[in-house]
Amino acid sequence: MCNISHEHRTPSAKKIAVKAAIGTVLAQDITEIQPGKVKRTAFKRGHIIREEDVCHLQRLGKENLFVLNLSNDEMHEDEAAYALANALMGHGVCIHGEPREGKITIIAETDGLLKINREALLAFNMLGDVMCATLHNNTVVKKGQMVAGTRAIPLIVKKDVVRLAVRIAEQYGEVIHIKGIKKPKAGVVITGNEVFYGVIKDAFAQVITEKIEAIGGEIVGTYYAPDDESFITSRLRELMNAGADILITTGGMSVDPDDVTRFAIRNLGASDIVYGSAVLPGAMFLVAYVERESSVSDSEASGPGPPIPIPILGIPACGIYATTTIFDLILPRVLAGERIDRKQLAELGHGGLCMKCETCKYPVCPFGK
Repeated sequence: MCNISHEHRTPSAKKIAVKAAIGTVLAQDITEIQPGKVKRTAFKRGHIIREEDVCHLQRLGKENLFVLNLSNDEMHEDEAAYALANALMGHGVCIHGEPREGKITIIAETDGLLKINREALLAFNMLGDVMCATLHNNTVVKKGQMVAGTRAIPLIVKKDVVRLAVRIAEQYGEVIHIKGIKKPKAGVVITGNEVFYGVIKDAFAQVITEKIEAIGGEIVGTYYAPDDESFITSRLRELMNAGADILITTGGMSVDPDDVTRFAIRNLGASDIVYGSAVLPGAMFLVAYVERESSVSDSEASGPGPPIPIPILGIPACGIYATTTIFDLILPRVLAGERIDRKQLAELGHGGLCMKCETCKYPVCPFGK
């Protein structure tokens, strides 16, 4: 990738003394900063300088101004920002307001899971005279939330640079976009002899319920099961038949002889079973998929459609005592329709170590980033 860089004070922007600028048109926004009070645009690009503006400009420390004088192969930062933003944006995001000091803000047009094509973003930013900064990939966002900002770095940028940046973004397609997150109907099986027989009080049901309801979902049913493969398998099948579109199991994920939950999931007919993740807490996490035949109501057709894959998430014991775990990282992605495999779980190793803060601030922290 070529690295194109130009002197920001291009000759196309003619410098002129403030005292001689009356009647000319500003080539850039001029910002006024009052420390601890306000930062605002005192004079907007395109403003025609009046005699009464001269003293104000001088108080802002401006002895000279730039006046635009664009050649045919050049573009103003605002025009470039629109072109860049439109090329970067995919489904679910939009431009917020007008360019401010040459920067355009991109916001979420809907609630969902923010997806960033990091390879495309790197290629885009390698050009040098354009930039785009985003939130982390796989961030859960709300409608109206800022997700990215882009601009041309010089006041006046070569059109060839902008064209190349736009072409890069368009080649990759939807560099910045949002996937909708389905509101789940979750079926939960809490395993363990100690809970089933009342030796200890369960703490998992409340944790799972709160996390599912927080994303607008509902619990179809919650079953308790001993460490018995066939019993667990039967409860999972019942929850599927009751309409659950995601199955969640808790406990029974370690190497203890009594921990049979993952074997019960296999007996259900699950495929693509991945046991173990590169995240702490959550190393013994499990992801699998089982197919349920779609009904007439599912497909709105004249008969059953193709099988519907139902994800199964197996949460180890850390889900009880840790506020945020691998479950919080994976659940939104599963509900956004992503099929999780070994590679995706392995990629989470970079950033997958929880700092165990005294007060959890997730997602405003590096965990899972």
